[in-house]
Amino acid sequence: MSTVASRVIRSSPHRDTAQTWALIVDLLTQGKEGTAKAELQSVAGVAGSIIAERAPKDAAIVVTCDGPRTRVYCLYDEDAIDGSDAKEDALGFDPLKGDWSVSLPCPADDLEWVQRALKAKSRRITARDQTATLGESEKAAAQSQGLSLNVDAFLKS
Repeated sequence: MSTVASRVIRSSPHRDTAQTWALIVDLLTQGKEGTAKAELQSVAGVAGSIIAERAPKDAAIVVTCDGPRTRVYCLYDEDAIDGSDAKEDALGFDPLKGDWSVSLPCPADDLEWVQRALKAKSRRITARDQTATLGESEKAAAQSQGLSLNVDAFLKS
């Protein structure tokens, strides 16, 4: 079983969507400059629209790498103002180590344009239906490309 770390970021009205994404980028890059940070910043507008739609309230932004999986949620309204449920501290590992990817939750109505916009900017940053579990959306994507992924066997390895 893989290790999972989670963070809960205060968003609107405590921060606007651009500030929220900037904090998530700094968290994931550990404040380091480089290609990963530039790639994450290149999708700021798209990520901001997802944050504005409140998709990461109940469905995590999921970051996978050669180390532990990271889940990032956002707080809104009174919860964002109060901040008592926030967990914005640095991660104790590099969440972008090795072959990393970021999966953004997205409302079904916006999924097509968001996926198209992300694909134009990055191969590592993708979007999934916010109501689907990550494994289901990956399996559907793999099948649509003619590939088959046995998630159970993969997770056992």
